[in-house]
Amino acid sequence: MVTGGAVVLADLLARFAGTGPGPVEAVAEAFIDLTPSWLKELAIDLFGTNDKVALGVGIVVVMAALAVVAGLEERRRRYSGAMVVAFLGLLAAGATASRPDGGLVATWPVLAATAAGAMVLVALLAPARPVDAERAMRDRRTLDRRRLLQGAGLVTGAALVGAVVSRMTGAGTAAAGPPLALPDPAVPAPAPPPGADLGIEGLAPYRTPNPEFYRIDTAFFVPRVDPATWELRVHGMVEHEVRLTLDELLGEKLTEAWVTLCCVSNEVGGHLVGNASWLGLPVREVLARARPLPGADMVLSRSVDGFTASTPLEVLTDERNALLAVGMNGTELPPEHGYPVRLVVPGLYGFVSATKWVAELEVTRFADATAYWTDRGWSPRAPVKISSRIDVPRGGGDLAAGEVVVAGVAWAQHTGIAAVDVRVDDGEWRPAELADAVDVDTWRQWVYRWPAEPGKHSLEVRATGLDGVVQTGERAGVVPDGATGWHRVDVQVG
Repeated sequence: MVTGGAVVLADLLARFAGTGPGPVEAVAEAFIDLTPSWLKELAIDLFGTNDKVALGVGIVVVMAALAVVAGLEERRRRYSGAMVVAFLGLLAAGATASRPDGGLVATWPVLAATAAGAMVLVALLAPARPVDAERAMRDRRTLDRRRLLQGAGLVTGAALVGAVVSRMTGAGTAAAGPPLALPDPAVPAPAPPPGADLGIEGLAPYRTPNPEFYRIDTAFFVPRVDPATWELRVHGMVEHEVRLTLDELLGEKLTEAWVTLCCVSNEVGGHLVGNASWLGLPVREVLARARPLPGADMVLSRSVDGFTASTPLEVLTDERNALLAVGMNGTELPPEHGYPVRLVVPGLYGFVSATKWVAELEVTRFADATAYWTDRGWSPRAPVKISSRIDVPRGGGDLAAGEVVVAGVAWAQHTGIAAVDVRVDDGEWRPAELADAVDVDTWRQWVYRWPAEPGKHSLEVRATGLDGVVQTGERAGVVPDGATGWHRVDVQVG
């Protein structure tokens, strides 16, 4: 309990002082940074977009176990438990110092709370001075109960204060910044025709609502960015360094575009993909002001929390709608999706393009710089692979014989979908009906009406791009540049 109280106290001190991340946040993000790719993929496979919740629960469990160890050690030998608390505090201080928004100055709340926790632990478990054996046993029971209540009261009070202060200061993953006065787009996105959304129950809608849009990133807590002080810096291999404030960005002629984003961790048939309308300034316009030097071939984007992504320069300077986005589906960006500004780049997996809370664009070369995930064995260039998915019927479902609606989505960003085919029981491929296309940078719904007969059956889907490329059926995992294979669903028809 004392250890937990020290953690809460350190977090409160860090937030009041504004020196940087609290100990839980720092330890969690340091753990994420040190996590090997296979463990990251395992966490996403097991927990999906709840991977950070699972990590938080794990940290609490480990903290509780270590607190028990500290208490037992202090009972066994005076000051040994305090040494355990001090050791844990030093580890947390090291993690805090290592964060981009940390440093040595940010460690004082952790060290102060650690010292307080160690002293409280020593005081609470100080040996009694009994007069005789019977009185010693009675006093020890009374003292143990008193210490337990005191410790519980200390931790509970600190936790309550922490919850109130966190709510008042906007801490937490749902913390939103002040609303942005988004301008009307100078170049609006095309309105989806009625036939773009087939309206089939269970089928992913053409537009993914903000609360349902997937979130995969390396931030344990969503960074809190003050829009009044936010600034984008463009530097590196450029003729002119460019700096852009949020007010300046919002004063530009902004473009609205429909873009489907996909995570490289999306397995065949997975749901780490979504489609939205984005409002922002084309990145090519900002880079044109900076004037990249000959030989540059990569832009290293950097988030306020230190995350980096390597994006080919030509992708950010061609005609596609690569945006410094400030809006999502008609509102400012939600905090968890990059408020106030993020990158949206059609045709690339997010780990090499979709930097949230972006603050810096460094023009450089692939030969000279690497990014967060490329340092961990992932591909430095990762174009999205043509993919398709069956949304209905669900796998394992029991269906009635007769006409069965088979429907899903297919995507090939910045190429477009030309056809989708479905086959039953490894038979002949049959063409599906396509929903109306809106943009080559977004997914496309499809439907196939299957005359189902009783028995066990398998359904598979494949897509063909406007460039003639047919989706491969060869199975490959997500590492290092995205999964491949046909999505298969097994059903029972009665």
